Parts: sequence; structure tokens; C-alpha cells
Amino acid sequence: MTVISMFFFLFIIGCERNRKTSNKGNALITVDLTASYPHKELILQDFMDVEYIVLETNDEFLCQGRVLDIGKEIMLVRNNRDDGDIFVFDRKGKGLRKINRRGQGGEEYTTYSFRNITIDEENNEMFVNDVKKINVYNLEGNFLRSFLKNEGTNYSFLSNYNREYLIGRETTLHIDKKSTESLPYVIISKKDGSIIKDFRISFEQGINPVFSVTDGIGSPTMFIDVTNYFNSIIPFHNSWILTELSSDTIYQLLPNYRIYPFMTRTPSIHSSMNPEIFLFFKIFTDRYYFFESFKKTIDRSILGGFPRTNFVFDCQEKTIHKYDAYNYDYVTKKKIDFLWAVFTTYNDNEIVFHLKIEAYELTKLFEEGELKGKLKEIASTLDDDSNPIIMVVKHKK
Repeated sequence: MTVISMFFFLFIIGCERNRKTSNKGNALITVDLTASYPHKELILQDFMDVEYIVLETNDEFLCQGRVLDIGKEIMLVRNNRDDGDIFVFDRKGKGLRKINRRGQGGEEYTTYSFRNITIDEENNEMFVNDVKKINVYNLEGNFLRSFLKNEGTNYSFLSNYNREYLIGRETTLHIDKKSTESLPYVIISKKDGSIIKDFRISFEQGINPVFSVTDGIGSPTMFIDVTNYFNSIIPFHNSWILTELSSDTIYQLLPNYRIYPFMTRTPSIHSSMNPEIFLFFKIFTDRYYFFESFKKTIDRSILGGFPRTNFVFDCQEKTIHKYDAYNYDYVTKKKIDFLWAVFTTYNDNEIVFHLKIEAYELTKLFEEGELKGKLKEIASTLDDDSNPIIMVVKHKK
């Protein structure tokens, strides 16, 4: 077991200008959550490649477009409701097949648990992250094998680590506030589910990510878990960024299992701030790193309900800005909100994130003359009942 501590490292990771190697000579990125950083406007197409996938619409392939995983050749999509359907499309959006292995049998997944599916195109397999087990099917939907998880253990955000292993993080419903170590990040065998290696991040004290929203007289109306709004493991080319909300430091894991501090924050999450302000990463590109602060409270007067601040680190200028990012394919500026991005990992490591665009939104904007370029061309072929369009954003070539 590896315990991560800043005192154990002499080198840190800066911007990765070469996708095959890491640069350990740059200074640790530090963000001051109380600082007044300058503002910057960015056009997405200036530093990213944008692909629009029009999902084929017919009687068999009617879906709500919730993407599970995207590979180089295929993509898996589900509905918002838990009906067990897995729609298989090719990367151009043509419907190939529909898979449904819902049930209580040994070769089936339960209706409410297959939210995380990982494609392994190289081995022609997909891994379904069920409640108590991981089921493995081929990409035609035929059952191959399964392996049980340890009692009381679940994994979040399973992703391909390499041809032989998956990477994930153990989860629990119970937060130990006295703990000084995070739940482990784990490397899992694709063959039998055994844990090959695990990593933990050390911190001063556990911070509970769950908070309640009250009504006008102080009674709780709902409970919100902040961890539902970010990925604790984010792939970045051939490495992974590891975030633990109770730690002031975010780390980078390299394929050789070496871990380095990547970014640190001030003030500490363990300072006297009330409510706490969390920091986590969202998007990585070769030039820009996008991250957010997230206040542990609800403000019903703002979009999304959560007080957030968007930050970007410019690898060339070595500066931090607050920012707004826009999609150039809209006539009137269309802001991209990364809160809704990167809720899956991808078998195609050229993909940075995706967003779903509803067909009825595009047809309305088309009629209003608010679209241009490829998006305008696509919208001209749609009607309100068409399947959603998947906007795939990739590293710029």
C-alpha cells in the first residue's frame, strides 16, 4: 500500500508538453481561492477539436443519449431511466445493436447499477460496474465472466489503466471524519477482479462532502453529496489526476505507479472557512487546465444552485485566470459550462469531454438563425423527436 505525502517527493509535475513523458521540473501549481484573478474569454475551437455525432433515429434506436463510454470505433449510450438498455452506435452515430442483460441472474446486471460501463476495444470487452460485482461481456453483449467485489465495497469511475488492468476508486456511504487517509484508488485485474495495487492520499482530517438543504424553518428537505459533481479520477493522456476533497493537494499518477503532487490550494480545506470550499479538476488540454472551486452550500438564485468559481491555468503563460469558454458554432455567444462535462472516462484517449445537445434545442436555434458551421448543417436535418446529438471535444491535432 502506498501512502501519499508531499514530504516524500522531490519533483512535481507541470504542463505535459509531450504526451509520452512528464515534465517534473516545473513549479507546483498553487491556487489561492481568495485571490482576485483576472478574467479571460476562450473560444473552444481555438484549442480543441469538436466533433458532432448525430445518433441515428429509428424505431429500434430511440434513446435519451446518456453516454456511458466512447471508443475509437463504437460508443455506448443508455436512457436516463433504468430500463437496462445499452445502445451501441458507431462513431458516426449509426445504430449497430441494442443490448439488455437486465435481471438478477449471475450473467445479468441489476436495473439501477450499470451507470458505469468501460469499453476495452482492444480485447473486445466491456466491463459493467454492478452493485456487488463486475460483469464482463463482449461488445456483442455475450457474457464472458464476472468477479465479486469485496463485501461492502463499490468502485466509482472505472476506466482502462492498460490492456490488463482497470483503475477505479473504492466508495462507501459512510464518511469517517476521524480518518487521516482517503479511500483507496485501486488497480484491478481485468481477468479476475483482484486488486493489483492501491494508493491512498493522506490528509489532516476527513471532510464530509454531504450537506443538507433546509426549508424556511430549518428542516432538511434534501441531502446533497458534492462528490456526485466531480470525478476523483480524471484521465490525462497516459496518466491520471487523483483528487481527494479532504486534501489540499491534487496528484498525478503515471503508468509506472509513480505519484507526484500536481496542484495545491490556499487556504487549506482544514482552515476555519464556513462553509468549506472544495477544489477539483474538470478539463485538461495541452495548454489549459480547467478547475473549479465549489462552495458547500446552495444558492437558489444562481444557475445550477451551487456557488462556483471557474479557473484556468495557462501552461504557456504560467498564469491563473477566471474564465468563460464559448462554442464558436453559435452566432450568439454560447457558454460552455464544464460542470456538466467529464462524467465518464473514455476508451479513446483523444477525447477530453462530451456534452449532450437535445435535438429540439437545435431545431429551435436553427429556425432563429442562431447556428453556423457544422452545427447549422446538422440542425437542418433534424426534427424535435430526433435522438440527441453528442458533442465530442478532443485534443487538438
